[in-house]
Amino acid sequence: MFRFEDPIYLWLLVLIPILALVRFVTYRNQKKRLRKFGDLKLLKSLMPDVSHFRPRVKFWLLLAALALLIVMLARPQMGTKISQEKRTGIETIIALDISNSMLAEDIVPSRLDRSKMMVENLVDHFTNDKIGLIVFAGDAFVQLPITSDYVSAKMFLSSIDPSMMATQGTDIAAAINMAVNSFTQEEGIGKAIIVITDGEDHEGGALEAAEEARKKGMSVFVLGVGSTQGAPIPIPGTGDYMKDNTGNTVMSALNQDMCRQVAQAGGGVYIHVENNSAAQQQLDNELDKLSKKETSTTVYSDFDEQFQAFGILALLLLILEICIFDRRNPLLKNLSLFGKKKVAAVLLMLVAMSVSAQTDRQYIRQGNKQFNAGDYPNAEVSYRKAVEKNPKNPQAAYNLGNALMAQKKDSAAIEQFQNASKLETNPLRKYQSFHNMGVICQSHKMYGEAIEAYKNALRLNPNDDETRYNLILCKHEKQKQDQNKQNQDQNKQDQKQDDKKDQQKQDQNKDKDKQDKKQEQPKPQMSKDNAEQLLNAAMQQEKQTQDRLKKAQQQPQRRNILKNW
Repeated sequence: MFRFEDPIYLWLLVLIPILALVRFVTYRNQKKRLRKFGDLKLLKSLMPDVSHFRPRVKFWLLLAALALLIVMLARPQMGTKISQEKRTGIETIIALDISNSMLAEDIVPSRLDRSKMMVENLVDHFTNDKIGLIVFAGDAFVQLPITSDYVSAKMFLSSIDPSMMATQGTDIAAAINMAVNSFTQEEGIGKAIIVITDGEDHEGGALEAAEEARKKGMSVFVLGVGSTQGAPIPIPGTGDYMKDNTGNTVMSALNQDMCRQVAQAGGGVYIHVENNSAAQQQLDNELDKLSKKETSTTVYSDFDEQFQAFGILALLLLILEICIFDRRNPLLKNLSLFGKKKVAAVLLMLVAMSVSAQTDRQYIRQGNKQFNAGDYPNAEVSYRKAVEKNPKNPQAAYNLGNALMAQKKDSAAIEQFQNASKLETNPLRKYQSFHNMGVICQSHKMYGEAIEAYKNALRLNPNDDETRYNLILCKHEKQKQDQNKQNQDQNKQDQKQDDKKDQQKQDQNKDKDKQDKKQEQPKPQMSKDNAEQLLNAAMQQEKQTQDRLKKAQQQPQRRNILKNW
């Protein structure tokens, strides 16, 4: 992606054709004055040291340098830049209900789509705040750790769907508890939990969770989506509606009483979402009341300054213009550099040198366009060409790693990120390579390697909350993994001991059988009365077993199993 930060200066390029026109008029007037003295060919032979091409070359060099300086003033930008900025704002965690009941269409276009629109508008209003995203139904998980990267927030938001949740239902308490643990450790900053739901809480415990969050200094706001009259829940792709266990169509209604109670317990405000923007304005006003604090934030920009290249080219052209004299040097009179063909050859050579010097960067630009368009295989090809052209370009190696990571070629991606971390001298860009390596290792449950990568990233950028969150999560998962491994090893040892005991027991039984055979005597036959008594006892036991099974089936199950909306 390429742009000009101050494009208004490009209007100065109008001077280029004006100066060219002035030069043309001046040259014609000069010829007219020369004709007054005689024939031009005769005058040329009388002035052997005067060159016709040198002044032209000097003029066009000056004109090209002026054009480059104007472009430099317009601040051309391209590529990616990572910087640290001081921002004053709040921290907000959005807990979005994605249970099946959010598909109801009593709010246009649906409860879930209307909630997504609200979150997107909320992100657009944020400038200096941090935001995190949690999705929940019968369970809850973090979709986006708290960050200032609003672009990523919108990207994650677009992919949210009820099919993401294996466990349906609505557990508001789990969402609030997870949000409480997802904030940073900053003190004195306003922290808001925004729960967007239709209020059908199937699990309970939401009031207690909201009250606990309020005690920790967090405000819980509840946005109630839907109508109190209720609406059926459509089944995507079928044209039918969801039914309960008795075969009746489920009517999902907004539980405003529950929403109000949760907001009151959390020290926040309940806002009813309808088909207008009133709820959005009310929420913005409530968030503005929270205390703000200055924090350090890592900012990822799609644009980096590129004026240096234009400045260097302009400087080279000016130096070349100074080195060219208006008249031929007597010492070099036999050397002609400014014939028509030679001038063209020199210009072509300069262009070729410039193109060859920028080839790897051109491949990177081409790869960036393809990557942004989602064409990851072709982006990989372009980045590989850039690496082949300049193996010491850390940006090419890093971008190639991203293209491979997008195609799930994780082992090759890690190799490129390692190369980029070795070549890169900018700590902030180097940290991103380690962070991506950690993400890949974490996705493959290689928690030990992920922990090392995240530690290296935090050494370079200690203020990155996302990396710190992932590091803590990996440490927790590694403890569980180690514990499971120990349990498995213990189980194997126990199994071996059990097998050994069984073998010994079998050997003992064999010996006992041999002894019994030796001492075997005729067994007395069972009488008819004894046989009938045993048969009646077996039938009675079978009847008791059937009665227990019927009672177990008649017992009510948990609500989140019966209600999958």
